[in-house]
Amino acid sequence: MTGHLRIVQGDATPEEIAALAAVLASRRAEPETPPQPPRRQTWRNPARAMRKPVVPGKSAWRMSALP
Repeated sequence: MTGHLRIVQGDATPEEIAALAAVLASRRAEPETPPQPPRRQTWRNPARAMRKPVVPGKSAWRMSALP
């Protein structure tokens, strides 16, 4: 989409028109992002304290004592 700029009164130099166009182009609004749902706080989840199931195999005896 091309915007048009028309000077209706006054005598503007090309530099002033370029400065005005740059300011107007920089003021273009950013599209709003949709609000993000709140993140779940997993640090206080009691399931984190439970250990994972011990699978038989090499060094399974170490995993049996660790949470």
